[in-house]
Amino acid sequence: MDPFALEDRWTPVSPRLRSLRLTVLTGVLGTLALLAGAAGVLMAVLDDPGPGLIGAGAALVVLGGLYLLGRRLIRRNYEAWGYAERDEDLLVVRGWLFRRLVVVPYGRMQFVDVTAGPLERRFHLATVQLHTAAAASDARIPGLPPDEAQRLRDTLARLGEARSAGL
Repeated sequence: MDPFALEDRWTPVSPRLRSLRLTVLTGVLGTLALLAGAAGVLMAVLDDPGPGLIGAGAALVVLGGLYLLGRRLIRRNYEAWGYAERDEDLLVVRGWLFRRLVVVPYGRMQFVDVTAGPLERRFHLATVQLHTAAAASDARIPGLPPDEAQRLRDTLARLGEARSAGL
């Protein structure tokens, strides 16, 4: 039985998470491409033009390949994230090569964080982080619209309080 093919309906993260990660990839590789091109031109001006331009061209080909690979990996990673709210616990699934399913019982939650860095805010996204007594639990859900992140935080906090009161 596949533990990831549960009867629960998985809620995906926002498509803007993919856009954010593609923007970061493009920015990093674009900067490296500019640096490789500038280094090639500088080497061509200061030294023999052949090796400098060949090296810059090779670097640009490698960076282009990394960009295509990065796009594919970002798409697969985005499609692998999901969460499901059940009666007694929250399920978080992630990873396309190494799948990971985290089950967090509501009664075990200590607190819930909602964070949004500068890029996340620019893309209107937030991350929900669940904290439990177990230090190893990594239950976080990135790429949620801020309204959904706050709704999920409030719901989880309410359910966590109700479940822990019964302990």
